[in-house]
Amino acid sequence: YYSISEVAEMFDVSETLLRYWEKEFPTISPRKSGRNIRQYTKEDIEEIRLIHNLVKVRGMKLAAARESLKKNRAGVLQTTEILDRLEWIREELLKIKKELDDV
Repeated sequence: YYSISEVAEMFDVSETLLRYWEKEFPTISPRKSGRNIRQYTKEDIEEIRLIHNLVKVRGMKLAAARESLKKNRAGVLQTTEILDRLEWIREELLKIKKELDDV
C-alpha cells in the first residue's frame, strides 16, 4: 500500500486534489485504516494515472474525463501507456544528449 503523500508526490499533485478526485471518480477507492488513513493499491494508482493524464496532461474538465473513461476506457488506457512510453524515451534521449555534450 502507498500513503496519500507518496501518491501525491508520484503525480506532483496535492493531497487535497487526490481527496477531491476520490469524490469525483468513485473508481478511486483507497482502503482506509482505523484512523481514516488512506492506503492506495496499485489499482488505485493506475486509476489516478489515467485521471491525471486526462485532467492535468491533456487539460480535460472533470466531466469530460469521467465521460471519456466511461465510453472508451481501453482507448484512454492505451493512449496513457503510449504517452508514458514516449515520456520515458524523451528522458532517455535527453540523458544521451547530455552525455554526448559532456564528451
